[in-house]
Amino acid sequence: MIRQIVKITTASALIAVMAGCSTWDGMSSRQKGGVAGAGAGGVVGAAVSGGSVLGTVGGAAIGGVIGDQIGKRQ
Repeated sequence: MIRQIVKITTASALIAVMAGCSTWDGMSSRQKGGVAGAGAGGVVGAAVSGGSVLGTVGGAAIGGVIGDQIGKRQ
């Protein structure tokens, strides 16, 4: 039950982050990479850690940094 709630919350947060990027066209490639990386990292972190909040947040942080660095090169 709790894992289901965490998965739904994580998916909802990802959707909210992506929908909140209404100024996506005005963002730099680094910012876009950071947002996309954080969303993907949060989902992967939740899946790997079995829905742990720490795993989700850690995955989002790591994904955001990686996305930012990839966006810097574009």
